Amino acid sequence: MRTISFELNEEDERLIRAYAKSKNLSLSTLVRDTVFERIENELDSKFYNEAMRRHKERPETVSFEDMMKDLN
Repeated sequence: MRTISFELNEEDERLIRAYAKSKNLSLSTLVRDTVFERIENELDSKFYNEAMRRHKERPETVSFEDMMKDLN
């Protein structure tokens, strides 16, 4: 397992430690989960924007019934 370190001022450290404690999480878990959530949100946004761009270029609609037929 690898270690990443970063600097915080005392106020930020207290806030992060208190938050982790209130959620019954270790600092490592809190930071790791928060970073991964941010990455996931950015990727979701990127994929959404790309899908919307493609849809605007070539709009296509499918009825719910047709979608269900295709899925079955």
